Amino acid sequence: MKDEFIELYTGIYKDLYRYALYILCNKEDAEDAVSEAVVDAYAEFDKLRDKAAFRSWIFKILSIKCKRKIRGYVNRDDELDETVDAKVFKEAEDIAGKVDLRNAFARLDERERQILTLSVIAGYEGEEVSKIMDMNHNTVRTIKSRALEKMRKLLSV
Repeated sequence: MKDEFIELYTGIYKDLYRYALYILCNKEDAEDAVSEAVVDAYAEFDKLRDKAAFRSWIFKILSIKCKRKIRGYVNRDDELDETVDAKVFKEAEDIAGKVDLRNAFARLDERERQILTLSVIAGYEGEEVSKIMDMNHNTVRTIKSRALEKMRKLLSV
C-alpha cells in the first residue's frame, strides 16, 4: 500500500503544489494545504477502490483543504492582494504583466480560480475538472468561459 501511494503521489506532487499555490496565492498556505491533503489521502488510501481515480481523488481532497484555508482568512481579499503584490514585486522579469495577471486572477471568485487552475494550469480536461469539483460538466464549462472572459476584460483595461 505504501509503495503504491508513493508511486502515484510522485507523479503528481508538483501539480498539487501548483494548484494550491494558484488557489491560495501564498507559498506557506499552499505547502500546508498540500501536506494536509497528502496526510489525509494516505490515511484513507486503502478505501480508494479504483486506484486509477487517485489523481481526481487527491485533488478533491486538496480542493477541500484550500477552501478551508480561504475561509480561515480574516479578510480574504486584502490578504490575497497583499500576498500577490509581495510575491510579484520580488520577481525581476516582466513585473507589470505579472502584477496585472495575478491581480486579475485574485479578483476571480474562489470557484472560478479553482476551475481555471485545474484546467489551465494543471491541464485537466473538463470532465476531470467536473469530477474533482463535484459539479456538472456544462456548469464547469460555463464558469471557465465566464472566468476567462472576466480575466480578458480585467487585463485589457
